[in-house]
Amino acid sequence: MINRMTQMVGIAGIHRMPDYSSRLERAVAMTEAAAGVSLSYFRCDPEIEIKADESPVTLADKATERSLRDSLRQYFPQDAIFGEEFGQSGEGTKTWIIDPIDGTRSFIAGLPLFGMLLGYLVEGRPKLGVIRMPALGEVYSGGEGLNAKCNGTQIQVSACRALCQARLFINEGDKLAVSEPAVFSRLVRSGQLRRMAADCYPHALVACGLADAVVDYDLQPYDYLPVSAVVEAAGGLMTDWQGNPLTMTSDGRTVTAATPELLAELLELLNRP
Repeated sequence: MINRMTQMVGIAGIHRMPDYSSRLERAVAMTEAAAGVSLSYFRCDPEIEIKADESPVTLADKATERSLRDSLRQYFPQDAIFGEEFGQSGEGTKTWIIDPIDGTRSFIAGLPLFGMLLGYLVEGRPKLGVIRMPALGEVYSGGEGLNAKCNGTQIQVSACRALCQARLFINEGDKLAVSEPAVFSRLVRSGQLRRMAADCYPHALVACGLADAVVDYDLQPYDYLPVSAVVEAAGGLMTDWQGNPLTMTSDGRTVTAATPELLAELLELLNRP
Protein backbone atom coordinates (compact mmCIF):
# COMPACT_ATOMS: atom_id res chain seq x y z
CA MET A 1 0.00 0.00 0.00
CA ILE A 2 1.29 3.44 -0.94
CA ASN A 3 1.63 5.71 2.08
CA ARG A 4 3.60 8.62 3.37
CA MET A 5 5.20 6.89 6.34
CA THR A 6 8.77 7.47 5.10
CA GLN A 7 10.97 8.53 8.01
CA MET A 8 13.46 11.35 7.59
CA VAL A 9 16.96 10.48 8.76
CA GLY A 10 19.49 13.25 9.37
CA ILE A 11 22.56 13.97 11.41
CA ALA A 12 20.49 14.29 14.56
CA GLY A 13 18.89 10.87 13.97
CA ILE A 14 15.34 9.82 13.13
CA HIS A 15 12.65 12.52 13.08
CA ARG A 16 9.29 11.11 14.05
CA MET A 17 6.25 11.93 11.96
CA PRO A 18 3.63 13.97 13.83
CA ASP A 19 0.69 11.96 15.18
CA TYR A 20 -2.52 13.36 13.71
CA SER A 21 -4.83 10.72 15.19
CA SER A 22 -6.38 12.90 17.88
CA ARG A 23 -7.02 15.71 15.40
CA LEU A 24 -8.64 13.27 13.02
CA GLU A 25 -10.90 11.88 15.74
CA ARG A 26 -11.97 15.41 16.62
CA ALA A 27 -12.52 16.28 12.94
CA VAL A 28 -14.82 13.26 12.52
CA ALA A 29 -16.80 14.29 15.60
CA MET A 30 -17.10 17.90 14.40
CA THR A 31 -18.46 16.82 11.03
CA GLU A 32 -20.96 14.53 12.74
CA ALA A 33 -22.36 17.48 14.68
CA ALA A 34 -22.45 19.66 11.56
CA ALA A 35 -24.22 16.93 9.57
CA GLY A 36 -27.28 17.45 11.73
CA VAL A 37 -27.33 21.06 10.62
CA SER A 38 -27.20 20.10 6.93
CA LEU A 39 -29.88 17.45 7.28
CA SER A 40 -32.25 19.84 9.04
CA TYR A 41 -32.44 21.77 5.74
CA PHE A 42 -32.38 18.80 3.34
CA ARG A 43 -35.47 18.37 1.13
CA CYS A 44 -37.05 21.45 2.71
CA ASP A 45 -36.99 23.63 -0.44
CA PRO A 46 -34.04 25.74 0.75
CA GLU A 47 -33.68 29.39 -0.15
CA ILE A 48 -31.10 29.70 -2.93
CA GLU A 49 -28.66 32.48 -3.75
CA ILE A 50 -26.41 32.64 -6.83
CA LYS A 51 -22.79 33.56 -6.15
CA ALA A 52 -20.53 35.62 -8.40
CA ASP A 53 -19.20 32.46 -10.08
CA GLU A 54 -22.82 31.46 -10.87
CA SER A 55 -22.76 28.57 -8.40
CA PRO A 56 -25.67 28.19 -5.98
CA VAL A 57 -25.50 28.57 -2.21
CA THR A 58 -28.20 27.88 0.38
CA LEU A 59 -28.81 28.71 4.00
CA ALA A 60 -27.69 25.15 4.72
CA ASP A 61 -24.22 25.80 3.25
CA LYS A 62 -23.74 28.82 5.48
CA ALA A 63 -25.20 27.28 8.64
CA THR A 64 -23.12 24.12 8.22
CA GLU A 65 -19.91 26.08 7.76
CA ARG A 66 -20.72 28.20 10.83
CA SER A 67 -21.15 25.01 12.86
CA LEU A 68 -17.75 23.70 11.76
CA ARG A 69 -16.08 27.06 12.35
CA ASP A 70 -17.53 27.29 15.85
CA SER A 71 -16.19 23.83 16.67
CA LEU A 72 -12.77 24.61 15.22
CA ARG A 73 -12.50 27.82 17.21
CA GLN A 74 -13.39 25.88 20.35
CA TYR A 75 -10.92 23.03 19.92
CA PHE A 76 -8.18 24.55 17.74
CA PRO A 77 -8.27 28.31 18.39
CA GLN A 78 -4.68 28.79 17.25
CA ASP A 79 -5.30 27.40 13.74
CA ALA A 80 -6.42 29.33 10.66
CA ILE A 81 -9.64 28.43 8.83
CA PHE A 82 -10.42 28.63 5.12
CA GLY A 83 -13.98 27.86 4.05
CA GLU A 84 -15.96 28.05 0.85
CA GLU A 85 -18.62 30.40 2.19
CA PHE A 86 -16.74 32.68 4.60
CA GLY A 87 -13.18 32.66 3.29
CA GLN A 88 -10.04 32.96 5.39
CA SER A 89 -9.83 33.70 9.09
CA GLY A 90 -6.62 33.63 11.06
CA GLU A 91 -3.07 33.15 9.82
CA GLY A 92 -0.26 30.66 10.21
CA THR A 93 1.09 27.44 8.77
CA LYS A 94 -1.74 25.27 10.13
CA THR A 95 -5.10 25.63 8.41
CA TRP A 96 -8.44 23.83 8.44
CA ILE A 97 -10.20 23.83 5.08
CA ILE A 98 -13.98 23.44 4.75
CA ASP A 99 -16.52 22.64 2.07
CA PRO A 100 -19.75 22.58 4.09
CA ILE A 101 -21.90 21.07 1.34
CA ASP A 102 -19.93 19.56 -1.50
CA GLY A 103 -22.63 19.18 -4.11
CA THR A 104 -25.03 22.02 -3.45
CA ARG A 105 -26.85 21.28 -6.71
CA SER A 106 -27.49 17.71 -5.51
CA PHE A 107 -28.63 19.07 -2.16
CA ILE A 108 -31.08 21.46 -3.82
CA ALA A 109 -32.44 18.67 -6.03
CA GLY A 110 -33.00 16.34 -3.07
CA LEU A 111 -30.29 13.93 -4.21
CA PRO A 112 -28.58 12.34 -1.18
CA LEU A 113 -25.11 12.37 -2.78
CA PHE A 114 -23.97 15.70 -1.35
CA GLY A 115 -21.01 15.57 1.01
CA MET A 116 -19.19 17.56 3.65
CA LEU A 117 -15.42 18.01 3.49
CA LEU A 118 -13.01 18.99 6.23
CA GLY A 119 -9.25 18.92 5.88
CA TYR A 120 -6.20 19.94 7.88
CA LEU A 121 -3.21 21.49 6.10
CA VAL A 122 0.31 22.19 7.30
CA GLU A 123 2.14 24.68 5.11
CA GLY A 124 -0.48 24.09 2.45
CA ARG A 125 -0.11 20.31 2.34
CA PRO A 126 -3.04 18.07 3.36
CA LYS A 127 -2.33 16.05 6.49
CA LEU A 128 -5.79 14.67 7.21
CA GLY A 129 -9.24 14.71 5.69
CA VAL A 130 -12.85 13.78 6.33
CA ILE A 131 -15.48 13.04 3.69
CA ARG A 132 -18.89 12.82 5.31
CA MET A 133 -22.05 11.86 3.42
CA PRO A 134 -24.78 13.10 5.78
CA ALA A 135 -27.81 11.66 3.97
CA LEU A 136 -26.11 8.27 3.45
CA GLY A 137 -24.82 7.91 6.99
CA GLU A 138 -21.26 7.34 5.80
CA VAL A 139 -18.01 8.99 6.88
CA TYR A 140 -14.61 8.40 5.31
CA SER A 141 -11.48 9.58 7.08
CA GLY A 142 -7.73 9.29 6.87
CA GLY A 143 -4.47 11.12 7.10
CA GLU A 144 -0.72 11.04 6.92
CA GLY A 145 0.52 8.03 8.84
CA LEU A 146 -3.05 6.91 9.58
CA ASN A 147 -5.30 4.23 8.13
CA ALA A 148 -8.24 5.27 6.01
CA LYS A 149 -11.60 4.24 7.43
CA CYS A 150 -15.28 4.19 6.53
CA ASN A 151 -17.55 4.33 9.57
CA GLY A 152 -14.64 3.12 11.69
CA THR A 153 -13.70 0.14 9.51
CA GLN A 154 -10.36 0.21 7.69
CA ILE A 155 -10.56 0.59 3.91
CA GLN A 156 -8.12 0.46 1.03
CA VAL A 157 -8.10 1.02 -2.70
CA SER A 158 -8.39 -1.72 -5.30
CA ALA A 159 -5.48 -3.37 -7.08
CA CYS A 160 -6.67 -2.31 -10.56
CA ARG A 161 -3.69 -1.47 -12.79
CA ALA A 162 -5.22 -1.22 -16.27
CA LEU A 163 -7.69 1.35 -17.55
CA CYS A 164 -9.43 -1.24 -19.71
CA GLN A 165 -10.41 -3.07 -16.50
CA ALA A 166 -11.23 0.02 -14.44
CA ARG A 167 -14.45 1.27 -12.93
CA LEU A 168 -14.07 4.88 -14.02
CA PHE A 169 -16.03 7.92 -12.84
CA ILE A 170 -16.09 11.00 -15.06
CA ASN A 171 -16.97 13.97 -12.88
CA GLU A 172 -18.35 17.24 -14.29
CA GLY A 173 -18.89 15.61 -17.67
CA ASP A 174 -21.08 18.47 -18.91
CA LYS A 175 -18.25 20.95 -18.32
CA LEU A 176 -15.66 18.62 -19.82
CA ALA A 177 -17.74 18.08 -22.95
CA VAL A 178 -17.77 21.82 -23.59
CA SER A 179 -14.28 22.86 -22.43
CA GLU A 180 -12.25 19.71 -23.20
CA PRO A 181 -14.20 17.89 -25.94
CA ALA A 182 -11.27 15.76 -27.15
CA VAL A 183 -10.50 14.60 -23.60
CA PHE A 184 -14.16 13.92 -22.93
CA SER A 185 -14.45 11.88 -26.11
CA ARG A 186 -11.52 9.70 -25.07
CA LEU A 187 -12.81 9.27 -21.52
CA VAL A 188 -16.26 8.07 -22.54
CA ARG A 189 -14.61 5.30 -24.54
CA SER A 190 -12.32 4.26 -21.69
CA GLY A 191 -12.61 1.90 -18.76
CA GLN A 192 -14.53 -1.31 -18.33
CA LEU A 193 -17.38 0.50 -16.58
CA ARG A 194 -18.05 4.25 -16.75
CA ARG A 195 -20.32 6.48 -14.71
CA MET A 196 -20.99 10.20 -15.01
CA ALA A 197 -21.00 11.88 -11.65
CA ALA A 198 -19.93 14.92 -9.64
CA ASP A 199 -18.55 15.96 -6.28
CA CYS A 200 -16.72 13.96 -3.64
CA TYR A 201 -18.52 10.61 -3.46
CA PRO A 202 -16.79 8.92 -6.42
CA HIS A 203 -13.41 9.70 -4.81
CA ALA A 204 -14.63 8.08 -1.57
CA LEU A 205 -15.63 5.01 -3.57
CA VAL A 206 -12.08 4.77 -4.90
CA ALA A 207 -10.75 4.99 -1.33
CA CYS A 208 -12.88 2.02 -0.26
CA GLY A 209 -12.11 -0.07 -3.36
CA LEU A 210 -15.54 0.06 -5.02
CA ALA A 211 -14.32 2.27 -7.87
CA ASP A 212 -10.87 2.50 -9.42
CA ALA A 213 -10.46 6.02 -10.81
CA VAL A 214 -12.03 9.47 -11.06
CA VAL A 215 -11.26 12.26 -13.50
CA ASP A 216 -12.47 15.59 -12.15
CA TYR A 217 -12.61 19.14 -13.40
CA ASP A 218 -13.11 22.75 -12.27
CA LEU A 219 -12.51 22.18 -8.56
CA GLN A 220 -11.43 24.49 -5.75
CA PRO A 221 -8.90 23.67 -3.00
CA TYR A 222 -11.67 22.90 -0.51
CA ASP A 223 -13.04 20.36 -3.03
CA TYR A 224 -9.86 18.34 -3.52
CA LEU A 225 -7.43 18.78 -0.61
CA PRO A 226 -9.54 17.06 2.11
CA VAL A 227 -10.40 14.30 -0.38
CA SER A 228 -6.77 13.73 -1.35
CA ALA A 229 -5.80 13.03 2.26
CA VAL A 230 -8.40 10.25 2.49
CA VAL A 231 -7.55 8.72 -0.90
CA GLU A 232 -3.82 8.66 -0.13
CA ALA A 233 -4.37 7.19 3.34
CA ALA A 234 -6.27 4.36 1.61
CA GLY A 235 -3.26 3.70 -0.61
CA GLY A 236 -4.40 5.58 -3.70
CA LEU A 237 -3.09 8.59 -5.56
CA MET A 238 -4.62 11.97 -6.38
CA THR A 239 -2.80 14.48 -8.57
CA ASP A 240 -3.44 17.21 -11.09
CA TRP A 241 -3.65 16.34 -14.79
CA GLN A 242 0.14 16.60 -15.10
CA GLY A 243 0.76 14.20 -12.22
CA ASN A 244 1.82 16.91 -9.78
CA PRO A 245 0.88 16.88 -6.07
CA LEU A 246 -2.21 18.94 -5.29
CA THR A 247 -1.76 22.30 -3.59
CA MET A 248 -3.79 25.41 -2.86
CA THR A 249 -2.76 26.77 -6.27
CA SER A 250 -3.53 23.70 -8.41
CA ASP A 251 -5.69 24.42 -11.47
CA GLY A 252 -8.71 22.37 -10.35
CA ARG A 253 -8.26 19.46 -12.76
CA THR A 254 -7.61 16.26 -10.81
CA VAL A 255 -7.13 12.53 -11.26
CA THR A 256 -7.74 9.94 -8.56
CA ALA A 257 -6.45 6.41 -9.17
CA ALA A 258 -6.04 3.23 -7.17
CA THR A 259 -2.55 2.40 -8.44
CA PRO A 260 0.44 4.14 -10.03
CA GLU A 261 -0.03 2.14 -13.23
CA LEU A 262 -3.64 3.24 -13.59
CA LEU A 263 -2.71 6.84 -12.84
CA ALA A 264 0.01 6.78 -15.51
CA GLU A 265 -2.41 5.47 -18.12
CA LEU A 266 -4.98 8.14 -17.29
CA LEU A 267 -2.40 10.92 -17.40
CA GLU A 268 -1.30 9.76 -20.83
CA LEU A 269 -4.89 9.78 -22.03
CA LEU A 270 -5.58 13.24 -20.61
CA ASN A 271 -2.46 14.79 -22.14
CA ARG A 272 -2.52 13.04 -25.50
CA PRO A 273 -2.10 15.53 -28.40
